Amino acid sequence: MTEDVVLLTVPVIRQQYHWDCGLACSKMVLKYLHSVSDEEFQRACWDLKLSESVWTIDLAYLMCHIGVKHCFCTQTLGVDKGFRNQAFYKKHFDTEEDRVNELFLKAESKGVAVKKCSVSIQEIQSHLQQGHVAIVLVNAVVLTCELCSSPVKYCCFLPVGQKCFCRKPEYQGHFVVVCGFNRTTDSIYYNNPAYSDRVCSTSVGNFEEARRSYGTDEDILFVFKEH
Repeated sequence: MTEDVVLLTVPVIRQQYHWDCGLACSKMVLKYLHSVSDEEFQRACWDLKLSESVWTIDLAYLMCHIGVKHCFCTQTLGVDKGFRNQAFYKKHFDTEEDRVNELFLKAESKGVAVKKCSVSIQEIQSHLQQGHVAIVLVNAVVLTCELCSSPVKYCCFLPVGQKCFCRKPEYQGHFVVVCGFNRTTDSIYYNNPAYSDRVCSTSVGNFEEARRSYGTDEDILFVFKEH
């Protein structure tokens, strides 16, 4: 029998900077799995030399390093060269391209599970139904929470002293943790590391648009609770 409502109790952890949403999401997932202390997490980040540019493949390596069962699904095994012209990627693109491509090349030999495939919303719901969670790359410009009165201004995560002009970009890559769904209202529940005090909710339609936006590669990192 399929459940109509699933809401997993994944702790909400707020990101500290404009760049560490992926690490905050990883922390949420690991706390949910009860498998890692803050010190271990920090050590793993140091071991993997994670910097201010964190890609989904980095998060897959992090799960592998900590010994958590995972599967990273994406449309592109490596860096999509088309992203070079996107404002969001421009700054780090040249230095990051080789690093990220190498991580993809070495993934299998390192025990990092990567698949080139598209994932359906039904597969995500089935994963959640079994008590597992997922970290999803979305376009934050598109994703709108139906419960939050005002949308978060991602530009204002900028380091202190940097001027914010609040121009709405076309693409703002952002990681969220998907933690539930409601089939009756056709909603998806997720933890947004931009907030520390709530679970967000959006329609399946909006969630699909946000995670399939050009720039995301439809990246999704499935994380499994060990049975």
